[in-house]
Formats: sequence, C-alpha cells, structure tokens
Amino acid sequence: MARHTAPPPPFPRLEPFKVACSTCCLRHICLPTGLAPAEIEQLERMVHGRRVVPRNTVLFHAGETFESIYVVRTGFFKTSAIAEDGRDQVTGFQMAAELLGLDGICGGAHTCTAVALEDSQVCVIPYAKLDDLSRDFEQLQQQFHRLMSREIVREQQVLLMLGAMRAEQRVIAFLMNLLKRLQVRGFSSSSVVLRMTREEIGSYLGLTLETISRTLSKLQDEGMLEIRAREVRLLKQRQLSQLVRQAA
Repeated sequence: MARHTAPPPPFPRLEPFKVACSTCCLRHICLPTGLAPAEIEQLERMVHGRRVVPRNTVLFHAGETFESIYVVRTGFFKTSAIAEDGRDQVTGFQMAAELLGLDGICGGAHTCTAVALEDSQVCVIPYAKLDDLSRDFEQLQQQFHRLMSREIVREQQVLLMLGAMRAEQRVIAFLMNLLKRLQVRGFSSSSVVLRMTREEIGSYLGLTLETISRTLSKLQDEGMLEIRAREVRLLKQRQLSQLVRQAA
C-alpha cells in the first residue's frame, strides 16, 4: 500500500508593501523612529515587500546565504540552532517590531533557523541597501544600532538567567520579560498568551518540559499565576519580581 505523506508547507510569499512606514502602528519602536518624513519615504522605497509566513513555516534556514533583515510586522517567531550534542536549541522568540536575520551579518550566512509560531508577516529589507542608506542618514544608522543593541542586551539577560537563577526564577523572569515586551506593543499589562509550547520554553531556558510544567503549576497553586490554556495571567507581579531578585 502506498504511503500518503503530508504536503510540504508553503514557501513564504512576497506581497506588495501596502502599509507605509509613516502610517504603521509600530513605527515608534521600529526603524523609522526619529527619521524625517523625506528619510522615511526613502526607507519605504527600500523595503522589498511584506512576506506572509504561515504557522510552522521556515523564514530562513541555518546555513542559507544572508541577504535581508526582516522586521516582524505581525505574529510570533522562534529561532533555533543545533547544539554541540545535536539537540535543536531554541535561541530566541521574536514579536512585532523586532528584527530577524541579524545572525547573518558577521559571516554572510544565517547561523540559526527562524520559524513562525503563528501566521505572521515580516517586512523584507535588503541589508546592502539598508547599509548604504544608513551611511547617508545618521539617524537611521543610530536607530538600527539601537535595535541591534536591544537584541544583544536580551541575549545577555538570557545568559544571566541560565547562569545565576533557579528554575522557578527563570520561568518567572521569562514571563515578566514577555509581558513587558508585549505591553510596549499595546497588549495587556497583566496577561500573556504563550505562542510557544512549554517544551520550547524549556529549551530556551535550559529546563526540561517537566520542570516548566511543575513550576507553572506550583506558582498557580500559590496564587501567583492563573493559567487558562495558553493564557497566563500574572496576579501578583510585585511578589513575582521579588522572587526573581532573590539570591539563588
């Protein structure tokens, strides 16, 4: 009997750039921040288009030639790389107005794989053109460097979590960081919807799936959290912050 295999996921497709940078609701935390109207217009002309990336579809693979920077317009992504022991290690989660593809600048090829965790859209910016335009517009160069620095700081915070925090502290710090990032984008100040699985959170934090589940259940039993399916409501944020700051 012939085996029926599932069709491969559709390749990300490029659509016309319909929403201008000047009218985008994310412009205050994205590349156009601080640019003059004429500079924003040139930035808009540089953007190749908006790429639709369906859920579970790869935006780029590790090893692919680096050509573009991607700005998340809507949706949620995860990046992952193969660890020395062969495990697929989650290295980050990206949301609206955050950058994807920075890993390829150094060596000319991507070092991680980016996958959409839900139906998403990204703005595609050819890096060579961005580099050229940044030389002419100092404000654009400064903003791009700020966004790159934001990513570096986030990675440093993860390293601090992995090196100095207990399992419970890692989980709390992850949830509060996610809440803070979403709040800047206009979402709730008290709850988050987890687009990633608990297993993916564990991979990112260096914890097992069982530890993630046990920790969340413990915090809920203590009245710190309320969990409904994928929504997590942080009920006692002050106490949670204090737990994170406690010495290991």
